Amino acid sequence: MTMVPAPLPPAGEVGLLARARLAAEILAAYLPLARAVRTNDVRGMAAKARAVRGVRRPTPPEREHETAVRLAGMVERTLSVLPTDNACLIRSLVTLRVLEHRSVPGRLVIGVMSDPNVTAHAWVEHDGKPVLDAGRYEPILEL
Repeated sequence: MTMVPAPLPPAGEVGLLARARLAAEILAAYLPLARAVRTNDVRGMAAKARAVRGVRRPTPPEREHETAVRLAGMVERTLSVLPTDNACLIRSLVTLRVLEHRSVPGRLVIGVMSDPNVTAHAWVEHDGKPVLDAGRYEPILEL
């Protein structure tokens, strides 16, 4: 089933139906991307997240960053209350997918930090600015 992404209403005007549609879109994106995460092929995961079929709803360029930030927050809130994998990588992939549905460019960034152990983190950026928390991680891969 191909979902047509709903336009994102202005801040403060997202009604119950729009929230439910976006939650359904997020869950529809989550399922195939969760399977892709098991492949350990981060380039393939990013490609799968961007492989949107069907209708894309264009976002006016002047609203792209605001839209990216709002959608990323909605993805985080939706996945955080569900009994799903809520790791940074899957959140980032789902965020890429919902951005792609709206023709908003996003970049998947993988970073590391060693303090005292080496840890990795994933986030999404739009226009060089994080829309998901980047923490104090140093980027090592940008897709």
